[in-house]
Amino acid sequence: MNHILSDRINNLATSQTLAMAALARELKAQGKDIISLSLGEPDFNTPDFIKEAAKKAIDDNYSTYSPVDGYQDLKEAICRKFKRDNDLDYKPSQIVVSTGAKQSLYNIAQVMLNDGDEVILPAPYWVSYFEIVKLSGGVPVEVPTSVETDFKITPEQLEAAITPKTKMMWFSSPCNPSGSVYSREELTALAKVLEKHPNIYVVADEIYEHINFSGTFCSIGSIPGMLEKTITVNGVAKAFAMTGYRIGYIGAPEFIAKACTKIQGQVTSGANSVAQRATITAVDADPSVLNEMVQAFHGRRDLVVGLLKEIPGVKINVPEGAFYVFPDVSSFFGKTLKGHEIKDANDVSMYLLAEANVATVTGDAFGNPNCIRFSYATSNDILKEALRRIKEALTA
Repeated sequence: MNHILSDRINNLATSQTLAMAALARELKAQGKDIISLSLGEPDFNTPDFIKEAAKKAIDDNYSTYSPVDGYQDLKEAICRKFKRDNDLDYKPSQIVVSTGAKQSLYNIAQVMLNDGDEVILPAPYWVSYFEIVKLSGGVPVEVPTSVETDFKITPEQLEAAITPKTKMMWFSSPCNPSGSVYSREELTALAKVLEKHPNIYVVADEIYEHINFSGTFCSIGSIPGMLEKTITVNGVAKAFAMTGYRIGYIGAPEFIAKACTKIQGQVTSGANSVAQRATITAVDADPSVLNEMVQAFHGRRDLVVGLLKEIPGVKINVPEGAFYVFPDVSSFFGKTLKGHEIKDANDVSMYLLAEANVATVTGDAFGNPNCIRFSYATSNDILKEALRRIKEALTA
């Protein structure tokens, strides 16, 4: 029946992270002992003080439509958060609250891109960037990086990727899937390149900013000259374990914020009213309330990286943020393991699901065909067992 559906949907790839998670659930339902490390979701509960704010919002009858771009007091709280954590000066008129940061990204692509506009994507990139850009008529331009360069692009690579058609660059720091965090020096060097190209806008996805082991965090928008050409995307899903609350937001030049509000007004209107009230409490909270969770992720990172280093043929960097590892498994390409022919990262991922009962995601989905991603947002015991199985499968 595909011929009845639009070209738009027929040309759209399914989210591979969600597809792998669905496959893992299916196998689990069949009674297989699957460990799923495919989804990026904290295994912590939303903090109690945020849950109390949500309950209060229900009691206070926040049950009517909210303003399309978010409650005014929430936008004011987000401005305070941007100033406190990121040294970014935004006004409430520059903030748009959406149903998750994914909608924020989609809004941006829809209002900024015309057919044929190029968007530079340092690879690896979050799985949905590529498809959202494509869906909006843009042309994704991948700039490859590797485990040797800590999966970061250089100013020279950025300069080489720019053409007269370049409209934007999208990137995340801390990065999903690699966990890499760009330092102020590295972002300043990239900003120097962008200075020469005043018509290029940057989407800085900072959803993982607080899950960061590097000790510092820099927003590219805080670098002199960059605020006017940067759209900062954030939300409460990862840091506050509020994935199901579905609240994301942007800080942007006012004309872009207005355009995002305009499109959102025709598509979803305002985000969930109760979730918005809870988000005020979250963004107003001192980030130190997250220390316990961040320390837990830090410990898990060290555990997983240590165990991966013990597997011959696996190359791994030390990610400084988020809760993913992105090992290079290209040394297994061209081999046959337990009767499975391994041609690429997709084969490695499917082999680990079949033989180790561990669900990971192929790096192909993130623009890097040599790697696989898995999340360490689960307990140490489960991670040890998963890595034991992976080691056993890959040393077959």
